[in-house]
Amino acid sequence: MTQTTRETVSRYDASTAVDRSSWILRLEEICEEDGYFERLGPRHFAFFADEGATLLVSFETLADIRAEPRQMPKGMALAERHGWSHLCVIAEGGTWYRDQAVYRYFDRLVEDAFFEDFDRVVFYGARMGGYAACAFSVCAPEATVLAVQPRATLDPSVAGWDRRHIAEHRLCFTDRYGYAPDMTEGAGRVFILCDPRQREDAMHAALFIRPYVRQLRTEFLGEKVESGLLALGILPDLIDAAGSGTLCPALFHRIWRRRRAYGPWLTAILAEAEQTGHPAREAMICRAVTRRFGSPLFRRRLAEIEARLAVDA
Repeated sequence: MTQTTRETVSRYDASTAVDRSSWILRLEEICEEDGYFERLGPRHFAFFADEGATLLVSFETLADIRAEPRQMPKGMALAERHGWSHLCVIAEGGTWYRDQAVYRYFDRLVEDAFFEDFDRVVFYGARMGGYAACAFSVCAPEATVLAVQPRATLDPSVAGWDRRHIAEHRLCFTDRYGYAPDMTEGAGRVFILCDPRQREDAMHAALFIRPYVRQLRTEFLGEKVESGLLALGILPDLIDAAGSGTLCPALFHRIWRRRRAYGPWLTAILAEAEQTGHPAREAMICRAVTRRFGSPLFRRRLAEIEARLAVDA
């Protein structure tokens, strides 16, 4: 690792912050040289690190950021890998970024031709952040959008079937930057990742169907797609490919093969075989996992299944 890299990594570190106030002060200190940390109304902040010609725009929550070891946005760690610039719009709570101050901020970025200063722009977010990544991508024509489990809208007249966010149904999703699928129309490429077995996520994803949208299926990751992709080491690779302009379904399917060595994914497909009453498939899964990884858990399960099959025969 070079000295330059060490300095860059150590600079973006707010792990010494003990509370919200000291965290804000630390972020302001980090951004003093190249960038800024700006309050956007009572419940949002903008963090910008000016590092390179590629810009990663992420949408994250204050609680999630402060839960990170360095108390920095996940997007910053991803951008650091290649010396990219990073803009993170931070929400304090479940705001869904539905705030006039946030709208005005993006209006200002457009007026200042901010996004035109970069060779490539990537918008990224998961769940609430995935909604925002799609909704605000309209500000950067030809940007690449990578959205994990994005909601298209929480407007009850359109998505009343999604009962997971009842309290947020009172927010206005019909004014500016409102309906996320429509806001992606100026984007270059849009990639939607979700587990199609999750009914509500699949229904939201269906609302994004456009010629420039690619649906990337992450079966059996369930409701925690982002954490699964991080555990698999897939998410950084997807972000890297989006920033280099090489992300495509073929690349995704190639690296998605890593799931075959991921314990939670293997456990999920085994549970599905059990729930649907396919003992022969259960046995096949257990044999494959035992042969490749020697897993005691799957070995014991295989013995149980084979004993049951022998009795049934």
